[in-house]
Amino acid sequence: MKSLNSIVMSGKEVLPLIEGGKGIAVSSGESSGAWAAAGGVATFSGVNADSYDENGQIIPQVYHGRTRRERHDELVAYGIQGGIAQAQIAHEVSNGQGAIHMNVLWEMGGAERILHGVLEGARGLIDGITCGAGMPYRVAQIAADYQIHYYPIISSARAFRALWKRAYHKFADWLGGVVYEDPWLAGGHNGLSNSEDAMVPEDPYPRVASLRTLMNEMGLHDVPIIMAGGVWHIEDWEHWLDNPEIGPITFQFGTRPLLTKESPISDAWKQKLLTLKKGDVFLNKFSPTGFWSSAVRNEFLDELKGRSDRQVAFVTSPIGEHSEAFSFGARKREIYLTPADKANAEKWVAQGYTSGLKTPDSTMIFVEPEKMAEIRKDQVDCMGCLSQCSFSNWAEGETGNTGRKADPRSFCIQKTLQDVIHSENVDNNLMFAGHGAYRFATDPFYADGFVPTVKELIDRIMTGK
Repeated sequence: MKSLNSIVMSGKEVLPLIEGGKGIAVSSGESSGAWAAAGGVATFSGVNADSYDENGQIIPQVYHGRTRRERHDELVAYGIQGGIAQAQIAHEVSNGQGAIHMNVLWEMGGAERILHGVLEGARGLIDGITCGAGMPYRVAQIAADYQIHYYPIISSARAFRALWKRAYHKFADWLGGVVYEDPWLAGGHNGLSNSEDAMVPEDPYPRVASLRTLMNEMGLHDVPIIMAGGVWHIEDWEHWLDNPEIGPITFQFGTRPLLTKESPISDAWKQKLLTLKKGDVFLNKFSPTGFWSSAVRNEFLDELKGRSDRQVAFVTSPIGEHSEAFSFGARKREIYLTPADKANAEKWVAQGYTSGLKTPDSTMIFVEPEKMAEIRKDQVDCMGCLSQCSFSNWAEGETGNTGRKADPRSFCIQKTLQDVIHSENVDNNLMFAGHGAYRFATDPFYADGFVPTVKELIDRIMTGK
């Protein structure tokens, strides 16, 4: 295999291996610091990062504010405190090796406030910012203000063109690289556009080659592209190396670092990864962000699917095919359904799904009373973890809401991601992973349940095999 040569990123000579910045404490200072210590580019998560008390114990993120706005301010404070703590840990663990980046989501609640707070409180400890989930125009200005590099996460050349024209051309000197995150291969939220079919994956090579052509037109010949999503063995990507159509290239690993000794995820999560089969990770659109996302199929996602499957369109007065009166719930509210939908609704009620919840699309879903109470509580407890949320109808801004009804077909993403990283409950929580996660079970490197250190993983990756 062609050799993997070092590259300069964020002003440092590093291995061309990037740790993906998984959110909600999954990429911690310990795990990312170890990646940097091994010579790569580490990325800790700046999304709801953990902070610690004087005894080194994680501080639970408990909210006391009576209003969403008050709880949102608490969330921002937690985010700043946690981001600074993880930057300090990563810096100490790295021993001055590699580079340390912080990953933020542009559509997370209080993104700009948290970015400023962490970068101010951790000056000199962070070499770069990676940022996706939306169109992060202002991240270039923020990075330039703190004199660090920025790395936008995009999934198409068109997205980068828009960012460049609107803002990035003014701050080209601080553009450290462009992360191409393949929307059909990467874990977590995916940047599929309305013109792309989620069920028809496209080859990443022509998409990245198109991005390189665009970057060359902008004079960015030497700015590396970071390939993210689906990267397991470098030998699978050998034709990308020293290829003028691709140009300077580095590779990002998001899923593989989950299964390391330094990874903060639970043993239950690690063991689950070792049992996955091809197809166990799939694209879904339940996220309250409105984005597609890739996660491990489990009881949590099955329940969400069942929720949406038990759905009927309704009207409040008979009209057309909606001629059948249907009453449900303790107050026996009456709506009108088609004959076929009434038969389905009666079947669901007989199965115990006796509570109906209206959606913003003039449909109704049927759930068990306990699930309805959980949904209602989660909506009331909203702390504004997203810039706007379909599940709770929260939105940053003067009004504090999206103007649409809260959607009970979704879920509180902050609650489930906090629980999955801080507990052993991997069946009833959202568990993000890339589509190549099934390879843990087939790669001989992990034979007999072997869990490597970060250094052992990087050494293995560098062999190409």
